[in-house]
Amino acid sequence: MIERVFEYTLFNFRFIVMIAVVGSLVSSVIMFVKGTLLIADGGYLFLEQLNRLGQAPELHHVDRIVPLLINSVDNYLFATVLLIFSMGLYELFISKIDPASRTADSRPNWLNIQTLDDLKGNIGKVILMILIVTFLEKSLSTNYATPLDLLYLCIGIILVAGALWVTYLREEHKEH
Repeated sequence: MIERVFEYTLFNFRFIVMIAVVGSLVSSVIMFVKGTLLIADGGYLFLEQLNRLGQAPELHHVDRIVPLLINSVDNYLFATVLLIFSMGLYELFISKIDPASRTADSRPNWLNIQTLDDLKGNIGKVILMILIVTFLEKSLSTNYATPLDLLYLCIGIILVAGALWVTYLREEHKEH
């Protein structure tokens, strides 16, 4: 009887994961809202620029709009990581999400999480995309004064392409 009570208690302790699930969901919503606010700021600057169309170029905000929009993509990607993490934890520890109305054909591939490795792999892919967007953002704001600076940019682009290629090869290998 003690064993049965202990196992029942231990099994129900999995619900502590709900703290992380709810926290990740709330964080995801915050990041989606933050990304949307950045887009709204970019839209406001764009409309302001349209009003100054005939004025001096230094009054234009192009150099501020692009980083805002890139940063919003970063926020959306991170919100997606948090959402995937939340849903993955829920499915791994609590129960399958809406199994009655979902079929294998209608379920998105990224939600097919069977193990912690699947969850880490999905999150890793989105984090790679965040790093790529951050690289783009930094490369746009960097001042390239010497040929060596351009060489570093080219090396960075090659490394990003290599990371994407390795990720693609890993997915191809997993399918076969």
